Amino acid sequence: MPNSLTYGAFRTGRLWAAAGVSFVVLLLGSGWALLGSLEFDELCAQGKFTDQGRLLDIRRPSFPPAVICEYERGELSAGGTGLLGALLWLSLLTLVLCVLLALLAECVELPAGSPRSARVTRRESLRRTAVAFCVTASVFTGVYVLMAWPLLSGPSTACAAGAEWGFHPPETRDPSFFPPQATCVFRSGETSRLNAEWATTVTAALALPAAIAGTALTLAWRRHHTERRTAAAP
Repeated sequence: MPNSLTYGAFRTGRLWAAAGVSFVVLLLGSGWALLGSLEFDELCAQGKFTDQGRLLDIRRPSFPPAVICEYERGELSAGGTGLLGALLWLSLLTLVLCVLLALLAECVELPAGSPRSARVTRRESLRRTAVAFCVTASVFTGVYVLMAWPLLSGPSTACAAGAEWGFHPPETRDPSFFPPQATCVFRSGETSRLNAEWATTVTAALALPAAIAGTALTLAWRRHHTERRTAAAP
């Protein structure tokens, strides 16, 4: 039976475990940082730290979530700064690296006798890569639709979607479907971006694991198809 033939595959269990741990740390750490910075900017704006001199600026980084208040005598911050910020960045880099390595490993087939390799059939490999592609493609599609919905429903009126603007809706300029972005021009002349820059960056980045998983699925299907055709030949 062709399905009884086994081949070598990289063991990716530890990579997926490390990715899971990193995701949990990232999720909990980001929530902790966000809670720690919720009211800090209001305290700065209300002048609660008068001993630091005049307030110059308030910065709110998207990642790690934090609030940084600049004063004449220095900076005060809350949220994802310092050790917590370093931990969040390390968790994010570990998550990205482990996921990409695990997906790339699915594209490679090793000889059956390779040391430290897992023995899988072509059907099992096809099933594994199909699951990986479904998960990564679903995540990318969900985030993309969320970010690009105003553009998908009306590229020329994306900036005015979801609000009552009367006779002077904002003008939509330079719409882009990938990454989903546009420039909104208001009647006052002020401009803003349709989506935050970090959101478009995340949306574009999520296409990479989906593309790798799709490549792995295509290779697994071709190998499985070739094996079946060879076994059926007289």
